[in-house]
Amino acid sequence: MKPSRDYLAARVPYSRSLRKTPLEENSTGATVCRGKIASLKAHVTFEARLWIMLAAGILLFPGSVRADYWMTNQPSTQWGTWDGWGCSLSWWANVDAFGTNQLMANLLFSTNYISYQGANVPGLGYRIVRYNLGAESTNYVGTAHMSVTTNLTQWPYRQITGYWTNWYSTDPASSSWSWWFDSNQRNMMWLARDRGANLFELVSYSPMWWMCYNLDPCGADNGANDNLQSWNYDQHAIYLATVAAYAHSNWGVNFSYVEAFNEPSATWWVGTGDQEGCHFATATQTSVIGYLRTELDNRGLTWMGVAASDEYSFTQAQTTWQNFNSTAQSKIAKVNVHGYDRYNNTAKSALYAALGGKKIWQSEYNDNDTNGVTLAYTINADMTYLHPTGWCYWQPYDWSSVGLIEANPLQGIIDRVWPKYYVMAQYSRHIKPGMKIITSGDANTAAAYDSTNHKVVLVTQNWATAQYIGYDLTKFSIANGALTRWQTDTGGTGERYQQHNDLTWNQTKRFWVWFPANSVITIEAQNVYQ
Repeated sequence: MKPSRDYLAARVPYSRSLRKTPLEENSTGATVCRGKIASLKAHVTFEARLWIMLAAGILLFPGSVRADYWMTNQPSTQWGTWDGWGCSLSWWANVDAFGTNQLMANLLFSTNYISYQGANVPGLGYRIVRYNLGAESTNYVGTAHMSVTTNLTQWPYRQITGYWTNWYSTDPASSSWSWWFDSNQRNMMWLARDRGANLFELVSYSPMWWMCYNLDPCGADNGANDNLQSWNYDQHAIYLATVAAYAHSNWGVNFSYVEAFNEPSATWWVGTGDQEGCHFATATQTSVIGYLRTELDNRGLTWMGVAASDEYSFTQAQTTWQNFNSTAQSKIAKVNVHGYDRYNNTAKSALYAALGGKKIWQSEYNDNDTNGVTLAYTINADMTYLHPTGWCYWQPYDWSSVGLIEANPLQGIIDRVWPKYYVMAQYSRHIKPGMKIITSGDANTAAAYDSTNHKVVLVTQNWATAQYIGYDLTKFSIANGALTRWQTDTGGTGERYQQHNDLTWNQTKRFWVWFPANSVITIEAQNVYQ
């Protein structure tokens, strides 16, 4: 991602038609209350409504419907097996003070409660780790030397050193390779692994500088032009495959996927840039994908998947995919796409349909809304329209409001835990690998079913109006176990991932929950059988 683009992103406007009103016909399957009394619900409190109903002679028996709207879960409509939640290591883990930081690893990758700044903070339990393969080195190759500007060097933690320092030999045991570089990212990757992370993806933002036409890993002189030299297409693939093989043999890490590109169709990757990047035409991507599949196979890594193309938008991802020929498509095990075009739900649905069942991850996202309103909206919308089986936050530790936790990478300092961190926990600690993603019946809710432990997980975002929301599990054959909820308030103050055991089944296979305004609640329903 080129950060300056997203820092200007607007917060989610409350005027969007995302909250179902009492009289709205819900196109996603939620059933809403109707009638004379229901029409008053938007204007009076629940207590006042109670007196109105009593005055009208309406008796409230124990099974009466009190929800402002209902959703019906559809377990028979499934969208794949969940792989996990995760993040990129670049750039934050490249900071000297961060790469070996046990506290930072615990917060992201464990599920323990961690004592931090006077609070017990729930670990996010991330299972996906995206490792950025560097493109830089300071050595000369003959008379050639890497060319970068102060736009990059002023951010030293964004400079990721690569392992293949010159073109003289492809042998990883030769002096052309140095395996001591980039120790910070490797150390954090190992800390993540030791805390349960088990899906690792090797990602390149740029080829090694000496493979580039202008020797600049930030991009070409003209951002619309390829910067990878045509005679180095295979070399780029060799670099990725060699590192993947070396990690398998020497690091105790097996990369599940290898990705050769990052926003390759973008035209903002230029030599005066402030981060590594490279434009790749679709035809170039096709060639590199073919070489990469071959080079992985040549090293016995037939089980390691090729991912593509980490495009910036859903529309561009669809265009790139449809421009690949069938041979290139068959070599891609998973499609990665970035989530910055977060409100374009039509494009999300179109991309999903175009892929024809190919696995997809939302592989990079951040926002500058500290309260987590935007984050919750985006996750729920992605689950409803894009149907990924993996979801990654790009920089969990970052400047000001961008990270889940505020950080100053230049000084190696971490600070406040933003409310959106706790919103992330509402999802990542509950929707776990192996669960089936199902249709929730509501665009504001993500739903998953655990067929092993017979449990349903529901994560709902409520907007600016407090209300009761009802959950209908009548499509399941059995649903009668314990109900537990966790709540985070996104209005700036209030609860932060607080557990409650105050729910009951109000009717057979149905229950409702009181949602304060601007809140996210996770419910786990036990003893649920499909």
